[in-house]
Amino acid sequence: MTTPALAPAPAPVRASREMDRPPVKVSFEFFPPKSPEMEKTLWSSIARLAPLSPDFVSVTYGAGGSTRERTHATVERIAKETDLAPAAHLTCVAATRDEIDAVVRAYGEAGVKHIVALRGDPVTGVGTRYEPHPGGYAYANDLVAGIKRIGDFEVSVSAYPEKHPESASLDADIDVLKAKVDAGATRAITQFFFENDVYFRYLDKVRARGIDIPIVPGILPVTNFKQASSFATRTGASVPAWLLRRFEGLDDDVETRKLIAAAVAAEQVTDLVDRGVTDIHFYTLNRADLVYAICHLLGLRPKVAGALADALKAVAI
Repeated sequence: MTTPALAPAPAPVRASREMDRPPVKVSFEFFPPKSPEMEKTLWSSIARLAPLSPDFVSVTYGAGGSTRERTHATVERIAKETDLAPAAHLTCVAATRDEIDAVVRAYGEAGVKHIVALRGDPVTGVGTRYEPHPGGYAYANDLVAGIKRIGDFEVSVSAYPEKHPESASLDADIDVLKAKVDAGATRAITQFFFENDVYFRYLDKVRARGIDIPIVPGILPVTNFKQASSFATRTGASVPAWLLRRFEGLDDDVETRKLIAAAVAAEQVTDLVDRGVTDIHFYTLNRADLVYAICHLLGLRPKVAGALADALKAVAI
């Protein structure tokens, strides 16, 4: 008589499927608009994503400080006209310390208490040699220290799981992160990546160096593969062959590309959550629909009353 086979033990519930887990905290990055049409797109995206109550929303700073005024105007408008917590990007390039300090104080006076401090790209363009501005803050750690000296700002900085393109090694790049943390940074947001193991290996190295601030993964939902590949080339992020394969042949098939983009992004973020990630930063490129869908998948639901969304739509017109 044979013994009946035991039924396999049920698989543990994945964290991304747990009904009672705390919701993932999300934040969104936008860039300042260059035209009235882009302005409308930006504010439409903000109206779409604001009801998800993000931890904060950041606004980028153009290469060489080229969008300084537009960044400030966008951040100030978010602070005045919405309930969102804006974070202003600020770089070291093309400005003296006095000029940058004045920008920081202006943000403080506008009620903005969170700054994303970056060295910034060279004025002469990505890939050229960086030269600190005479009389300016030389590097991001100097900028962080300067901001903290001016006021009680929350300061986020960048982190590079595959190292910054100009760094000699990943260890040297982590030295740079350590200097920024020692200067007062309270959060690091990573450059985007497509292989989650890259992020977790980096996190292990960072923790081994005694860096204990949150290292928030930055996620770029890929709606345009050629554009994402171009971004990756400039930032030093690797593009795996499997990702190329998934978008292969879809250059002229926008609708299928959107479906593939949603599947790829869903796979990445649910795996991050299943492996313990509790905060995610989205590079939205001022497009809301895919990011909104991913957040819904993560369990986020609109929390802000419809009146705020209506008001945001009104100011976008």
